[in-house]
Amino acid sequence: MSRVLERRRQFLSLMRQFTLDRGFFQITDVAEALQVPRSTAQDWVKRLIEEGCLIVRESPHGRHGGHYAAVSAVPASTCRRIFTTTDGDEVEIFHECISGACAAFCGFHHTKSGGVITAIERDGPLLREHGRIGEAHLKIGLYPAPAVGVGAIRREGVNILQEITSIGGPAYSLTEMIGHAEGVCEVRIRREGSLVTGEVITQDLTHLIIGIDDTDGPDGGATFALAVALLQHLGRIKGVIPIGHRVAMLNPSIEQKTVGNACSYLELAVDPELVTEVTARCKKFVGDESRSPEWGIAVKEGFQIGPALRAYGECARIGYLSRDIAEETAAAHAISLYGGDGVIGALAAVALAGVPTETLLDLRIPIC
Repeated sequence: MSRVLERRRQFLSLMRQFTLDRGFFQITDVAEALQVPRSTAQDWVKRLIEEGCLIVRESPHGRHGGHYAAVSAVPASTCRRIFTTTDGDEVEIFHECISGACAAFCGFHHTKSGGVITAIERDGPLLREHGRIGEAHLKIGLYPAPAVGVGAIRREGVNILQEITSIGGPAYSLTEMIGHAEGVCEVRIRREGSLVTGEVITQDLTHLIIGIDDTDGPDGGATFALAVALLQHLGRIKGVIPIGHRVAMLNPSIEQKTVGNACSYLELAVDPELVTEVTARCKKFVGDESRSPEWGIAVKEGFQIGPALRAYGECARIGYLSRDIAEETAAAHAISLYGGDGVIGALAAVALAGVPTETLLDLRIPIC
């Protein structure tokens, strides 16, 4: 079902764009743009006309193809992508909007409404919410009450189900838009008076944190640049969703540093069946691109960072650590290390995941 929805989104988005640009489109336009057989494009046009998404501007006659147009220029969804990762009973929900204002609106109301969301972070149009499997009471209503909230998170086979209750504009988004977002497998709607509740189902993805260090050398290079390139490389794999990249400063007094002693970590949401492949590609990419033979990477499944692991990261900021300590710490937390002595800093990068950016970059700010 998700493949059909994804294909539908692809065709309809292109048709809307043609309509905005030229006022109409023809079947050959769609076939050429998406590189599909003309018959496939024709089938989708017919289907979307039947659904009421398209209108016929000019019927085909003779050798002249028909002219078609999307019914509305309003975007099918302001929700670009929704995906979820889990670590035990803890859940991270990622909601990427086409508008930072929409992400801010949802973040504000989800915070006010109570429910199962315990922490919210927004980075532009990306809303990152932390919750836990379970359910909790919501208070939803018209202003000044919150208009939308997440009242429950449940597992459903290999998927995660979010139960969202809303009113007004958010209810329109829930019924008409959210199902078009990439990553959404299904939306089940029920109504109770003016309230709309939707069960939004997404795949339960594996959360990977990848720490990287010691990839630069005397002749140049920079770990942050290699990390960004790696994120782009891995993001091209179908079933892998890049979450973000962070830079962290480590103790600048150690002798082994190249210049400033900064490390990086990446976060990815990965189809569980692809974790081994992603790890292998990561090792090969860093090994091939590193300017230093001491490059190191650390790979952790899950986003929870316990006190002992966090303490390792804090020590790397202010003290000295050996490879033996790194290996012992990694083994105790089921983290895989690859490469040379760079694994010391790579593990520190993983250990510092989730720390505020200002703290990551300023060694004078202690980790609370």
